[in-house]
Amino acid sequence: MVLNYIWIAFFVIAFIVALGRLLFMGDTEIFTEIINATFSSSKTAFEISLGLTGILALWLGIMKIGENSGLINKLSRWLSPVLCKLFPEIPKGHPVMGSMFMNISANMLGLDNAATPMGLKAMKELQELNPQKDTASNSMIMFLVLNTSGLMLIPISIMVYRAELGAAQPTDIFIPILLSTFTSTLAGVIAVSISQRINLITKGTLLFITCLALFFAAIIYLFTTAPREELNTYSTLITNMILFTVIILFIVSGLRKKINVYDAFIEGAKEGFTTAVRIIPYLVAFLVGIAVFRTSGALTLIVEGIGSFFGFLGIDTSFVGALPTALMKSLSGSGANGLMIDAMKEYGADSFVGRTSCVVRGASDTTFYILAVYFGSVGITRTRNAVTCGLIADFSGIIAAILFSYLFFYSS
Repeated sequence: MVLNYIWIAFFVIAFIVALGRLLFMGDTEIFTEIINATFSSSKTAFEISLGLTGILALWLGIMKIGENSGLINKLSRWLSPVLCKLFPEIPKGHPVMGSMFMNISANMLGLDNAATPMGLKAMKELQELNPQKDTASNSMIMFLVLNTSGLMLIPISIMVYRAELGAAQPTDIFIPILLSTFTSTLAGVIAVSISQRINLITKGTLLFITCLALFFAAIIYLFTTAPREELNTYSTLITNMILFTVIILFIVSGLRKKINVYDAFIEGAKEGFTTAVRIIPYLVAFLVGIAVFRTSGALTLIVEGIGSFFGFLGIDTSFVGALPTALMKSLSGSGANGLMIDAMKEYGADSFVGRTSCVVRGASDTTFYILAVYFGSVGITRTRNAVTCGLIADFSGIIAAILFSYLFFYSS
């Protein structure tokens, strides 16, 4: 229901803004631009789905090997003490625990192409446990918020963009992004836990958070001591090695169990194809709505309004140039990337705005895209408070990103 209202709001607000531009600014091309945007975004939605087809087929095929070999069941048993606290409705040792772990791990490493298929696999398994097939379960909401909060350890793509645009130190945004995305994830988990009355104050949870904090500290130490020019190379190499190792590990586990690895892969790949086809209508719906909203100029008006508000309060408005990236990030990943690149080109890759745009881009993931794809893949129409909790995580990440950017990069 919430998605329904948000989708309608995109079009209503866009129409009002476009009509205002026509009547008061004489912009006779605005409605032509909006219609062209609907056509191009519809095409983009199909192309995204088409591109996902091969990726989904590959990774769901690999996941099927792990499922048939029992490897995912082993992962589920190992992770039960931690994940059962966040997902109390899921039976201990259920295979979905392994699928969720694979998805979360891929997200943390910035492996978007691998994370999406694994996430869709986990969502399908969660739907099998869901007693109300059209309504999001508590476990689905928690899992979705973990995805929208976008906990990422190594923001490879952002560092590559900065390097290509001439940043003196492409990796200098690493620590602010790490702190911001951790804040986003923590806020999202707390929001869902409060709404679902999950008690996080336990020995196991506190131990896990302590281990996670130590792990983060180790990564921060690595990125502050290693030679800057080598970090991008090492980060890319390590993540790709991990990804290929996962593929080999699943295949070897299949061979050890003496299953037909090839047939298992084909069985899973078929699921990938049907899943890619199923999400096309949901992608078209949201990408068209986002394109109309952006092309009408509504996003620009919101950014300018926020800037005027903070200026009126006497608060520094240096961050306003990064707001388009921050607001678009919740709607479209590719759109946010484009605005981040535009900010670095306009202000400079090493400017405060350029760096802040990068930090807010990495602070969390594309909330509405993930909602549309993940829930659409299993036919969920009633999302309950998933949107609210996802946006809490999202805006917590944006606020944290701006604050950490001031702390690390601002000089008056």
